[in-house]
Amino acid sequence: MILLDIDWSSVGVKVGQLLLSLSILVILHEFGHYITARWFGCRVERFFLFFDPWFALFKKKVGETVYGIGWLPLGGYVKISGMIDESMDKEQLALPPQPWEFRSKPAWQRLIVMLGGVIMNVLTAIVIYAFITMVWGEKKVPLQSLKYGIAIQDSLLYQIGLKNGDNVVSVNGKEVADYRDLALRIAISDSLEVERNGQRLKLVIPTDMIGKLVERKRSMLLLPRTPATLGAVVDTLGAGKAGLRTGDRILAVNGQPVGFFDELAPLVQPRKGQVAEVQFLRGKDTLSRQVQISAEGKLSVAPFSYPYVRLQQMDSAGYLQFQVTRHGPLQAIPAGLRLAQKSLTDYIDQFKKIVQPSTGGYKAVGGFKAIGNLFAPVWDWESFWMLTAFLSIMLAFMNLLPIPALDGGHVLFTLIEMITGRKPNQKFLEIAQVIGMVLLLGLMLYANLNDWIGWGKGK
Repeated sequence: MILLDIDWSSVGVKVGQLLLSLSILVILHEFGHYITARWFGCRVERFFLFFDPWFALFKKKVGETVYGIGWLPLGGYVKISGMIDESMDKEQLALPPQPWEFRSKPAWQRLIVMLGGVIMNVLTAIVIYAFITMVWGEKKVPLQSLKYGIAIQDSLLYQIGLKNGDNVVSVNGKEVADYRDLALRIAISDSLEVERNGQRLKLVIPTDMIGKLVERKRSMLLLPRTPATLGAVVDTLGAGKAGLRTGDRILAVNGQPVGFFDELAPLVQPRKGQVAEVQFLRGKDTLSRQVQISAEGKLSVAPFSYPYVRLQQMDSAGYLQFQVTRHGPLQAIPAGLRLAQKSLTDYIDQFKKIVQPSTGGYKAVGGFKAIGNLFAPVWDWESFWMLTAFLSIMLAFMNLLPIPALDGGHVLFTLIEMITGRKPNQKFLEIAQVIGMVLLLGLMLYANLNDWIGWGKGK
C-alpha cells in the first residue's frame, strides 16, 4: 500500500476558502439577476446557491420565490418566469405570455436583467479591492527598486537570454510597475527589454512559453537578486545542522567565492551527498564549517521566508522598496476601481494566450482543483479577499462571453433583436441553449480532468 504524503489540514483550509469564495460570488451574481428582474416586475420562481438535481439540501418558499441550497457546488441559478434557461421549462413557454414573465418585457429591460450578474460581479470586485486598500493597504514593489536586478529560478528564462542580475526595463514595450507582476507578464508576452552592464538588450519570448511553463509545473520563475545572506535555515539539515544561522552571509564554497544567493546552486549541486567547506561572515567574524550537502544538492537554506515577509525583509535590507499605502474611504474607491481594471486586463491577456493553440496555453486550463490551489494553505484573510476579488472579475468576464447558455449569449441575442427589431425564434433559442450547455459541460469536464490527468495537473 502506498501512502500519499498529503497535508490534509492545508487541503481542508483551501477547500474551505474555495467554497466560501465561490458561495459569496455565486450568490451576488445571481442576486444581480434577481434584483433587476424584480425591479421590472418579473416573477422569480427560484433562487439557489449550487444546483439541486433530484433534491436540495435546503429550500424555503417566501412569497413567489423558493430560496434554497443545492448539493452540487458547480454554481447557482435564479429561475425567472418566461425565460429560456437551463431549466428548459417548455410547458410554461408553450403558454401565452403573461405580464410578469421575462419574455413579455421590452428588450432593453431584458438586457439589463441579463447584465445584472456581470455588473454585480464587477461591483463586488471594486468594493473588495477598496476594502483591502483600507485595511491592509495597496502593496507595490517598483521594478526599478530592485537593487541587484533579478535572480532566475527556471532555466527556461536562461533559454530566452535572461541572466541573473538583469534589470527588466519593459515587457512588450510597456513598463511593469510592480515586480510581483513580472513573471506573469513574461509568461504571456512576446518580448522584453533588459539593462545589462549599462546596455539595453531586447529579448524575444517564444510563442509557446506559457505552454512550456505549465508542463514544467514551476510555481516560481524569478526572485529579486540578493547577496548570499541567509534568511531561513532548516536547523536539522545541511547548513543548519553544521551551525549556520539566519543572518550569516556565505562568502565561499570550497574556496570558490559567492557574491549572490543565486551563485550557490552551481557550486553546491555537483556535490550531491558530499561534504563542502562553507566560509561565511557572522557579524565581523569570518567562520568556516563543513556542511553536508543533501542528496538533492541543497544546503537547506533560503534567502528569505514567506512571500510578504520576504519582501519586507528585503526592504529592510535595502535590496528593494516594498511600498504599502493605506487609503481612506474617499481614496479607496478609485483605488479599487483601478485594481479591478488591472485584474480584468491581466485576465484578458491570459485568456488570449489560452485560446491560441500555438501557445500551448490550453494546458493551463484548470478546474476546481486548480482554483483551490491558488488559495493559501493557511487561512489568510488578505490573501482570501484578494483572490476572491480576482475570481469575481474572472466570473464577470467568462459570463459575458457570447456563448449560448451564458449571460453573454442572451445579451448577444437581445442586442441583435434591438438592432434588427426582430425577436429570435423561440425554437432557435431553445436549440442554442442546449448547444451552449453541452459546450459548457464539455469545457468543465476538460478543465477538471486536466487538473488530475492532464498537462497542468492543477498547477
